[in-house]
Amino acid sequence: MLLALNKPMGVLCKFTDPKGRPTLADHVDVPEVYPVGRLDQTSEGLVLLTDDGKLQHRLAHPSAFKWKVYWVQVEGEPTDEALEHLRNGVVLKDGPTRPAKVRRLDPPDLWPRDPPVRFRAAIPTAWLEVQLTEGRNRQVRRMTAHVGFPTLRLVRMAIGPYTLDGLAPGQWREVEVEPMEGPHPRPPRRPKGRRR
Repeated sequence: MLLALNKPMGVLCKFTDPKGRPTLADHVDVPEVYPVGRLDQTSEGLVLLTDDGKLQHRLAHPSAFKWKVYWVQVEGEPTDEALEHLRNGVVLKDGPTRPAKVRRLDPPDLWPRDPPVRFRAAIPTAWLEVQLTEGRNRQVRRMTAHVGFPTLRLVRMAIGPYTLDGLAPGQWREVEVEPMEGPHPRPPRRPKGRRR
């Protein structure tokens, strides 16, 4: 089984939380499913979930799908130079990022965010579409901040062939398992013990 969920803003990408914060359990009532990868609490959009451990490993592997697509609202009006820097890759604390596909977007017709992005009349905002082939922790946010345009809102729209496709925040649906773009990754092998 494979599910596609539109994770709302403020929801943790797990099913339990000792602090009582909102989790996936508030929106998905299917037993024994687990998220494939993560999406930050302050980010919104597509999360895949499955009850199949082998499928979870396959989909989470970096070779599974080439592109993840994000719509990103940033503070300020990014320059052509900043966009080109993002496309070519930036150097973060954990190393250089791979080249990305980045383009300007007209403000998209998305659901209202709760809470809304703080409006400041003196500071414009802009929307970008960012496509990545990797998924480091808070990568898009760190990349846009690195070039001087902090992320205000981040929505993951697609993972490979899977998209939000009209799902409202908190809604989910079952989806067909699509073929992967690359070869099926093998589960990691356990290191062999030393022979004596």
